[in-house]
Amino acid sequence: MPSFPSTRLRRTRSTSWSRNLVRETRLSPHDLIWPLFITSGNGVEEPVASLPGVSRWSVDNIVDRAREAVTLGIPCVALFPNTPPDKRSDDGAEALNPDNLMCTAIRAVKDALGDEIGVLTDVALDPYTSHGQDGLIDEKGYVLNDATSEVLTAQALNQTEAGADIIAPSDMMDGRIGRIRNALEGGGHHNTQIMAYSAKYASAFYGPFRDAVGSGGLLKGDKKSYQMDPANADEAMREIAMDIAEGADSVMVKPGLPYLDIVRSAADGFNIPLFAYQVSGEYAMIEAAAAAGAGDRDALILETLMAFKRAGCSGVLTYHAAYAARLLND
Repeated sequence: MPSFPSTRLRRTRSTSWSRNLVRETRLSPHDLIWPLFITSGNGVEEPVASLPGVSRWSVDNIVDRAREAVTLGIPCVALFPNTPPDKRSDDGAEALNPDNLMCTAIRAVKDALGDEIGVLTDVALDPYTSHGQDGLIDEKGYVLNDATSEVLTAQALNQTEAGADIIAPSDMMDGRIGRIRNALEGGGHHNTQIMAYSAKYASAFYGPFRDAVGSGGLLKGDKKSYQMDPANADEAMREIAMDIAEGADSVMVKPGLPYLDIVRSAADGFNIPLFAYQVSGEYAMIEAAAAAGAGDRDALILETLMAFKRAGCSGVLTYHAAYAARLLND
């Protein structure tokens, strides 16, 4: 006699409508944040060689990309500047210029689209320093935590006053979330969100990003003294707990796929919006695999994004955001 319960799962998988009906995890364009790189000039598109399909855009084109995001149903763009070499310095002072590339792009997007789209901005000094580190350094090249946090707070206020909706400190200095939250509240910016890069690992997957923002060739040493050791998991939970206690509205794990165990632990341990950054190296590997015929590009993109949602993410920062949104909208 057949064992009917033993075939129950197979029956629910037998048709597409049934699979849709019982699907546990759902992915939509509303789950995506689109990182965009800003460059100088007007009408400029500069392809990033190590990120096939990704370009740096002048501010006017950034506005067009943000408008495209609205059309696709993507709720937020993340902005990263490629600061010209002549505006980089040891102290990263250009980060505090109210007319720098970042602030100019923020104002342009918000002037054009207002609250139709959110603007998330990176807070760190590596796009502005001549040495490529995320903060201020001493004579030995060691990144100074408290001095850097003071500058990052001023940088966050500069971006907020330009119109940023979400401040995203990516530097991993201790205590900077509390400093920034206090400064935002003190400046009357009560609705400005902070998305903390809480578990940012000293990863080998960031290379193409550093090319895109122009810091890769400048970096002296590494970032292991302030970004997390890839061997550590419990430490990530402590970092997340500290950032939440200091006033973060959401937290991030970076990179993404190699750290899905961290995402799952964070989702289980904290009741707060949780994001993952599918970083440049992850993007480049998918593109390389597809170009080599090692996998179907569309399927690879959607499967990896679904994995983030299944692991517990509220959303994902991904360079595939616009392409994935088109797939999901079809």
